[in-house]
Amino acid sequence: MFDVLLNGAAHGLLRASWWQIVVYALVTTHLTIASVTIFLHRAQAHRALDLHPIASHFFRFWLWLTTGMVTKEWVAIHRKHHARCETADDPHSPVTRGIDTVLLRGAELYRAEAKNAQTLAKFGHGTPDDWLERKVYSRYVWQGVGALLVLDVLLFGAIGATVWAVQMVWIPFWAAGVINGLGHWWGYRNFSARDRSHNIAPWGVLIGGEELHNNHHTYPTSAKLSVKWWEFDIGWGYIRLLSWLRLAKPRKLPPQFRLGELRAEVDQQTLQAVIANRYEVMARYAAGIKATLRAELARAAQQGAVAHLPVLRAARRWIGVEREILCERSRALVDAAANASPNLGKLLHMRDELKAVWEQTNLNAEQLRQKLQDWCHRAEDSGVAALRDLSLRLRRYTPV
Repeated sequence: MFDVLLNGAAHGLLRASWWQIVVYALVTTHLTIASVTIFLHRAQAHRALDLHPIASHFFRFWLWLTTGMVTKEWVAIHRKHHARCETADDPHSPVTRGIDTVLLRGAELYRAEAKNAQTLAKFGHGTPDDWLERKVYSRYVWQGVGALLVLDVLLFGAIGATVWAVQMVWIPFWAAGVINGLGHWWGYRNFSARDRSHNIAPWGVLIGGEELHNNHHTYPTSAKLSVKWWEFDIGWGYIRLLSWLRLAKPRKLPPQFRLGELRAEVDQQTLQAVIANRYEVMARYAAGIKATLRAELARAAQQGAVAHLPVLRAARRWIGVEREILCERSRALVDAAANASPNLGKLLHMRDELKAVWEQTNLNAEQLRQKLQDWCHRAEDSGVAALRDLSLRLRRYTPV
């Protein structure tokens, strides 16, 4: 009898093989990731979708069991990150705190900010405040993860403690470290958002779609994080499934447009589509600036303009980046390239004028339409191919 009990304690009630244990660990940790991205991030922090009470309560219970995170704390810290992005008040910015700190000590930064009562009061509004939240989830934080430890050991024996350890470090590593760290440090950018957010990978599977971090910072209230046809957001796939089951309802998605017939003049539909898709417009504008720089480099080399070549080459990395997020040295390199090339100078100057179409809040719709129409006329008469092509494209913009 003693041998049976000892054997059961060593191998657990399921007597699972090693690969079954691995599958269990991967499934449970992925479910935790899905709970974070769907419930905490998209539904609670950004109100990008509404969840049925059944789905909402399941996610809350699962997160209590597998992370011990309090909804109000997580939401408040994340909202503060967006509101104070990459400033000294950002709770976890690698720009101000260093990439090593955020990658390796991201969970510590989270716990420290969770103790800030002002953060919770200002940014934690609208989160669950029912009896379960007050009396169980927020009050008995460690008891949930403790219950999971007991369950893992009962199911798998001694190795269950290792499984539990993996479950405990999963969110601190991937969410607090990788997303908050690498997401603002390395990767590719679809849009020139006014921060250093990057898409870590175009296939958002491992971290539930949160890999598409630049897309998220561009459209923070969108329930869908993928925007290009070749990007994949598994979190959005789960939301679609929940919608089909009538357990979720997306509230907002990235804006869309279609290219219609070329209009002789800018109308209100064109203005509406351009403003709604301004980030896509700016991304295309940045591509035009880079193409013009390449053409200017080729021309300078062909004409033997040796003095201009180093200046233009030095600006290649920064020429398409929003001026607001450039450091002083990078701005100087871009300015030098603009002075060396009239075409680049005109592109950069007219980029600021185009942005004024949606940044000037003191103008009415008709004034903005006239402003955009004037910009298009001057762009097409500028003699700069990138400006002409962009203007012709904008005059085809039609809302979907």
